Amino acid sequence: MLTRRSRKGLFAAFRYTVLTVWLVVVVFPLFWIVATSFKRPSEWIAWPPVWWPSDPTLGSYFRIWVSGVFSANPETTGLAEVLGPWEALINTFIIAFTASTLATGFAAVIAYGVSRHNILTDTQLMATLVLRLIPPFVIAGPLVLYFSVIGLEDSRTGLILLYMLTTIPYALLVLKSFVDDIPREYEQAAQVLGASRWQVIWEVILPLLKPGIAVTFLFLFILNWSEFFLALILSKTDVSTLPMHLNRLGGNSAYGLQAALAVGATIPLVVIGLLIRKHLVRGLSFGFVRSRG
Repeated sequence: MLTRRSRKGLFAAFRYTVLTVWLVVVVFPLFWIVATSFKRPSEWIAWPPVWWPSDPTLGSYFRIWVSGVFSANPETTGLAEVLGPWEALINTFIIAFTASTLATGFAAVIAYGVSRHNILTDTQLMATLVLRLIPPFVIAGPLVLYFSVIGLEDSRTGLILLYMLTTIPYALLVLKSFVDDIPREYEQAAQVLGASRWQVIWEVILPLLKPGIAVTFLFLFILNWSEFFLALILSKTDVSTLPMHLNRLGGNSAYGLQAALAVGATIPLVVIGLLIRKHLVRGLSFGFVRSRG
C-alpha cells in the first residue's frame, strides 16, 4: 500500500509529466514556424518533414522584409505580388497601441468608479462582457454600413475606435479586481493629510495600479495586434494589417514566406513584453496570489 509520501511523489511526477507534454504542445508550433522561416522552398513541403534546415537561409526574410515582395513565385503559387509588409506592420502597431492605450485608460477610470462609487452593479458589469461575446460576424453588416456612413470605413481611426470599444469590457473586469485590492485606508490617510481627490488618484492609486495597467495593456495589445475579422470587414485598400497580409498566403504553398512574416509580426510583442516586464511580473504574480486567496 502506498504511503502518503509515495502518493505525493506519484502526483508530482504525474503533474510534471502533464506540464511537460503541454509545454511541448505549446512550444512546437513556435519552433516549427521559426524553422520553416529558415528553410529553402524545396523543404517547405518535403516528406519526411525537415525538422531543421541543413542549409539555413534568410531568403524568406529578405523577400518579405527587404524586397517587400509577398509572393515567392506568382507563376507557381497563383498569388499576385503584394507590396507593403512594413506599411502593414506600422499600421498594425499604431492601431493596436493607440486602441489598447485608450481602452486601458477609459477602463481604469470606469473601474475606479465601479470599485469605489458603485457606478455599475455586478450584473451590469457582467453584461458588458456578454455584449463582447457576441460573434463579430453577427454584426458585420451593420458595422460596415454604419462606418461607411460616418466615413470611418477603411481608415486607421475606424479600426482604433472599434478595437477600443470591443476591448474595454476585458480591461474593465481585469482592472476592477486590481482596484478592489487597493486598501481604502490609503486614500483615507492621504485625505486626512490634506490631499485632494486628484492628488489621491495620481499619487496613491495610480502608482499602486501600474502593474495592473501594464498587464491589461499587454493583454489588449495582443488581442488588437492579432485581430483579423474586424480588420477584414472594415478595410479595403487604404489600411492593411499584418493578420490580413498573412491571410493572403493562406491555402498556398509559400509557407516559408508566411513563417518569416509571422516571426516578424511576433517580435514587437516580445519587445513590448520585455520593456514592461517589471510591472508585468508584479501584476501577474499579484493576480495569481489573489486568485488563490
